[in-house]
Amino acid sequence: MIVPMLKMLRNSGRMTFLVTNSLWDYTHVVMNYLCGKCGGSGTAPRDDEWLDYFDVVITGSSKPGFFKDEIRVPLFEVDIRTGMLQNTDNGTPLARIGGSGLSPGSLPQKEVKQGCRVFQGGNVGHLHQLLSIEASSQVLYVGDHIYGDILRSKKQLGWRTMLVVPELERELELICESKDVRKEFRWLRQQRDLIEDKLQWLKWALKSKVNDEEEEHRTSFEVNELQLEMERIRELHRKRQRECHKKFHEIWGQLLKTGYQNSRFANQVERFACLYTSQVTNLCYYSPNKCYRTSEDCMPHEFDIVEL
Repeated sequence: MIVPMLKMLRNSGRMTFLVTNSLWDYTHVVMNYLCGKCGGSGTAPRDDEWLDYFDVVITGSSKPGFFKDEIRVPLFEVDIRTGMLQNTDNGTPLARIGGSGLSPGSLPQKEVKQGCRVFQGGNVGHLHQLLSIEASSQVLYVGDHIYGDILRSKKQLGWRTMLVVPELERELELICESKDVRKEFRWLRQQRDLIEDKLQWLKWALKSKVNDEEEEHRTSFEVNELQLEMERIRELHRKRQRECHKKFHEIWGQLLKTGYQNSRFANQVERFACLYTSQVTNLCYYSPNKCYRTSEDCMPHEFDIVEL
């Protein structure tokens, strides 16, 4: 699915880039594998066709330091045939250190055709210049590491970001399967709230001592009955919670939840990821021109009304 997705983006006029901490030799093998060319027996041999899907490829980027424009890291161009590096400045070839000029064999040979230029090192300033990026909001950056990819690129650069969370696919399946259990959770919580409210009023009535002895005895009996009912519902609620918890993970439960609250990871996703998905190829299911909008936030006093 990754090749159709990249083709779709290219055909829509979007520029695409790849920034990875891996060096060229490893990046080349992995990208061929993702494009269905592993080079093994019975499979298509490795080639450089995947470079046609990008405008710029930067390897050995040392993310997250790559996102700091003030860090002046040299940018080298990679000869994809030999893996050798050529000194550059913002993508323009320079003379080798200690040399008087460029030697004929120092640049990639003219007969070597490749889809895009490949670099190593550099920083985000080099990338912006190579792609002529004028505003950070023009960039949608896709990564799978909340700190190394998403937090830095969003917080420091203001890029649009998409976080890839592979576990999300299974998480969604389990959430759909546990829909009835979640309805039961809500009903049990509502019952607990109703009983707790009634208990508080009855206990307050006993403390006020405005009732006669018979009324006080009746109220005490009702309090005891409600406390037993409260304990029964509380235990049932805990049991259902444990069962649901273990379906997701024996120890940790849901990926983005800590009990009823969002986990710290979920808070970071909400704050720094404009979009999040289980795999980047999900973009294939939408038009390249789709406008993604945020969902509505609800305050506690709005929640029940919105649910209706």
